[in-house]
Amino acid sequence: MRRPLLLVSMLLLASPAAHAMRCGNALVGDGMQDVQVRARCGEPFWIDRYANVEVLGARGPLERQREVQFDVWYYNFGPRQLMRRLVFRDGVLLREDTLGYGVEAIGVDCAPNRVLADLSVGELVALCGTPASRRDLSETLVRRPAPGVELWRDRRHEEWLYDFGDARLLRRVQLVDGRVTAVDALPR
Repeated sequence: MRRPLLLVSMLLLASPAAHAMRCGNALVGDGMQDVQVRARCGEPFWIDRYANVEVLGARGPLERQREVQFDVWYYNFGPRQLMRRLVFRDGVLLREDTLGYGVEAIGVDCAPNRVLADLSVGELVALCGTPASRRDLSETLVRRPAPGVELWRDRRHEEWLYDFGDARLLRRVQLVDGRVTAVDALPR
């Protein structure tokens, strides 16, 4: 009796539906269009957008360049459930990632001494809200994995400033490719 039950449990865990995100009674999984996901799950609380350029036939008789659009959606289902990050490539769901626990309300759980290092941009917004100021310090990286092939990618580097009302300090958060890399305090 235990062996068939164990086998069924293992098959359920391995099935694609077992790894899909549930929004109410609907499942969301890889390969779905962004419009389908939005219809099932509603609006995400944060969207991070960026693009890469694929160049095929570089420096050859025919060069083809194509911009690939990435949209990263963040969903918060409350403090008793894990937040979810959905990565779309050209409007098609590429993958789903599970993050830390959600929050009761967006942007109200960011004490000045809270550790923010290595959080995703969505987790940062969930805890601290939108910043008082944002600066884009991005640059483009070019990788050549094979002759005639170039992959252009923006290295997304941003600097966000948060003002917590402290009379003396502002908090500066450095983000690279959607992840917190450094946090420091600045004088006013």
